[in-house]
This record gives sequence, C-alpha cells and structure tokens, in this order.
Amino acid sequence: MTNIKKVGIVGCGHVGATIAYTLMESGMFTEMALVDINEAKARGEAMDLNHCLPFLSPMQIYQSSYTGLEDASIIILAAGVNQKEGETRPELLHRNVEIFRGIIERITEVNKDCILLVVTNPVDILTYVTQKLSGFPAHRVIGSGTVLDTARLKYLVGSRLRVDSRNIHSFIIGEHGDSELAVWSSANVSGIDLSDYCPISDNCGSLSDLYGIFDHVKNSAYEIIKNKGATYYAIAQATKRIIRSIINDENAILPVSALVTGHYGINDLCMSVPAVIGRRGVEQVLDIPLNEDEKTRLAHSANTLSELVDSLQLFAKV
Repeated sequence: MTNIKKVGIVGCGHVGATIAYTLMESGMFTEMALVDINEAKARGEAMDLNHCLPFLSPMQIYQSSYTGLEDASIIILAAGVNQKEGETRPELLHRNVEIFRGIIERITEVNKDCILLVVTNPVDILTYVTQKLSGFPAHRVIGSGTVLDTARLKYLVGSRLRVDSRNIHSFIIGEHGDSELAVWSSANVSGIDLSDYCPISDNCGSLSDLYGIFDHVKNSAYEIIKNKGATYYAIAQATKRIIRSIINDENAILPVSALVTGHYGINDLCMSVPAVIGRRGVEQVLDIPLNEDEKTRLAHSANTLSELVDSLQLFAKV
C-alpha cells in the first residue's frame, strides 16, 4: 500500500534536484526519498533541502536506496545521460533505455502500486519504455510530455497580446521535440477564439505572424541550453502541476505523454495528447478537435516517434 504523502525521485541532477526543491516548497508531501547512482550527490541534496525546512512545513527528506521507495505513491524518473559529441539520437536512446531497464527493475522489485512519472528526455520514448518494462497499467505511467511546451506557448502568446498568460488556452501536442505541433484551431483567449480576438486587439498583428511564435517555442530549450547549459526551473514547475492534479484528484486536463490506443488513429505509442489527470493517474485520454493540417502534422509526429521506437529493437530482450 502506498503513502499518498510520500514521493520518490530517481536522479538528482539539475532537473531532479530542482523538482525536489519545488515539491518541498509545495507542501504536498511529508516525505521524500532521493535516489541516485551517486549516493553522495543525493545525500548532499537531501542535506541542503533539509536546511530549508525551518522556513517551510515539516517534512522528511533523505538519500535512499531503492528499498526506500517501497511505499511512495509517485516516483519521478529524472535519471539519464546527456548526448555525447557525434552520438546519434538512436545511440543516446539505447544508452538511456539500458539505464531505465535497470531502474525499472529495481523499482518494481519494491513497489508495484505507485504512479511512475517520467521527465527524462526523450520523454515520449522513455515513457513508452517505462510502461512496457514495468508492466504497470497504462494509466499509472505518465510522461511530462508537452506540459512545459504548452506553458512556453501560453507565455509567449500572452506576452505578444499583453494579457495574462493564464488566460491563453491552447495545447502543444505530439512529440516533445521537433515534430510537435500547436493546436491553433482551438486556441482562445478566455473563451474568445484567437481568430476573433486578434481583430479587436491592438497587439496581435496578423494571425500568421502570431503563429510564428511556435518556432520560438520549439527553439526555447535549445537557446536556454546554449546560454546556461540546461533547463530545469520550468520543467520542475510543470512536474509539480502534474503531481498536484494527481494528489488533489483535480481531474485537470494536461498534455502529458500517455499511451495512445486508437486516438487519432494512432496505436501503441506514448505521445502528448490532452488527458484528464486525477488520483489514478491518466483518467482519460481526450480526442480534441483538430483541423486537417493538424491531423497531418500529428500523424507525422507519431511516425517520427514510431521510427525511434522501432530503432531500439527493445522488446526482443524483454
């Protein structure tokens, strides 16, 4: 039986450590176990986080082996390796898949009832790998998907229109990567279709100019990495948003990476589509309306991911 107030994090690099800090501040949990192949790194992170607690709510935070994850309700997978110079994407995938193979085996030895939340990139492929290797029901294996990409879109559109980004409603779906797409056909500003809002706004310009913002969304991570080496603040907030919907059983609709079975004609593939997120994890995957161009782009994104999955030849070993 899991403890809804306990979370585990596997991988204490920039992303994992920032997620740990963000969740500590959230007050959602009373216990947090940190696991890393570098035990000293996890121990140091736990010590640093514990020194924040006099300013926050009481909590137990500690470095742990995998056995310490046995009653965690949610386990976040933030472990992995970075791409080497000259290394192809499939080669990187193979290395991260092998890392995940060991991690999933260790987790499932001690905990078969948790929700697994994948944030390591390429997140869609590794979410699929996690679901297949763990044998968990699909609703309990979630990837952070395009929750962050969608937030970037909302921020940039809101900045352009000079309105609160929380009033921008749209999704980025598909791969969390170069083949992702923005669903402009249903984008709106507080319920006003974007095509209707632009003519009454002094800040919109033409719709085609506004649509060009999407290129900045796709390139945001590359620019951040070029400038500071890694992205971690925003993905930590995106992870917290997903977890909050699970812990509070909010049934929020978020574009997470989930197993798609027949939606939009796509089968047996993890990719980002709007889904209802509640206490059980993915409560329902939604088929939101898409125009023909968006359907074509989503099919292309699915094919891109399928080719990467096929390149792994993963399940010959399982």
